[in-house]
Amino acid sequence: MSTDIEKQNWLLLDGVRTRRIFAFVIDYAMILILIAVAVPLIAVLGVATLGAAWLLYPILGMLVAGIYIAWTVGGEKQATWGMQMMSIKLSRYDGQRIDSMTAIVHAVLFWATTAIFMPLLLAPLLLEDKRTLHDLALGTRVIRSDR
Repeated sequence: MSTDIEKQNWLLLDGVRTRRIFAFVIDYAMILILIAVAVPLIAVLGVATLGAAWLLYPILGMLVAGIYIAWTVGGEKQATWGMQMMSIKLSRYDGQRIDSMTAIVHAVLFWATTAIFMPLLLAPLLLEDKRTLHDLALGTRVIRSDR
């Protein structure tokens, strides 16, 4: 019986590390495109608000990325567009859906661990279930969505 569970886990995790890297690149390309769309909109809005909207520029990247992640990972498919293209999704160990707040916290923990502890991104190479430290902290894992 445990062999069936091990086989099912292997099928869910097969190729996840590589797919996760490609999904990251796709997602950040999407975020850059969204930022490029937001910049002129904020410029026009800034004129209309006598410059108040221009205060969004310093946090624009984080704001766009946060909304993108909350909307996609916290949505029905539980995956960003890059993750969907790579046939992976974020799941919780308890089987419940990922809500928008968990999606945002997952992303913030990723950014924090990357900024502070870059070598800790090597954790998926060492851990059996290919989880990162922010996955461990939130009780989540990235699995194949096509299996």
